[in-house]
Amino acid sequence: MQLTNDAASIFVPDGLPVEEALARTTHLCVGAHQDDQEFMAYHGIAACFGRPDKWFTGVIATSGSGSARTGIYADYTDEEMAAVRVREQQKAAIVGEYACQVQLMYPSSVVKDTGNRDIVTDLAAIFSVATPEVVYLHNPADKHDTHVAVLLRALEALRELPAEKRPSTVYGCETWRDLDWLHDEDKQVLPVDDHPNIAAALSGVFDSQILGGKRYDTAVAGRRMAHATFFETHATDKSTALSFAMDLTPLVQDEGLSVEEYTGEFIRRFEAEVMDRIGRLS
Repeated sequence: MQLTNDAASIFVPDGLPVEEALARTTHLCVGAHQDDQEFMAYHGIAACFGRPDKWFTGVIATSGSGSARTGIYADYTDEEMAAVRVREQQKAAIVGEYACQVQLMYPSSVVKDTGNRDIVTDLAAIFSVATPEVVYLHNPADKHDTHVAVLLRALEALRELPAEKRPSTVYGCETWRDLDWLHDEDKQVLPVDDHPNIAAALSGVFDSQILGGKRYDTAVAGRRMAHATFFETHATDKSTALSFAMDLTPLVQDEGLSVEEYTGEFIRRFEAEVMDRIGRLS
């Protein structure tokens, strides 16, 4: 398998040959930045952890060179910062016992360039070898431009696969905007309370971000706990930690379906629910 970007790297924690490591994949996440997959796809990581029949593979699109930096990282160049981010992501792959960790190392500008198909080509090659059953992507209502761009490139790559190689389930996950606003019937409710020690370790590996002034580790844990408590108004909690996702499977199964229209339907159902409640109680 050849990747387009010479700076790309593939890390296999247990040392298997790359194609063999990828071929065992059952759950795969495409994230924009290092640490995204640990926050948005922990459901898949936990589902595979310690399981000989299930394997998680992570794919990170960008280099992380533009990360904020303070403390011991304050004087790091962009190249040095990218190297730190790569090492942190590899540490997470070891902690989470991933099948494989791919880092495509594109600048965000390339990912957002609709005329550049390099990342689509790379993702299609990865999907073809890995053939995951479950894929975790960013969601189209995310407020981070790079996240949405990576989602769109990943959808393009998935749509180019033969029907029999497309995943059976595709989730659009929350990162830079949670999905609590979705109508409850539209929420894909993902329990993420298994192996809480591993979840904490994975979030804590990314020291450059935490020291850089963003407590993603505690923020993500708090979001998951809040979802578990506030999900149902008239029932006791069934989980101690939840993540929410959109079902993006129809967008992969039907390449003619518009991402804008599909996303708009979620928004319109949320609006209708709010307006209906106000109307009934006025």
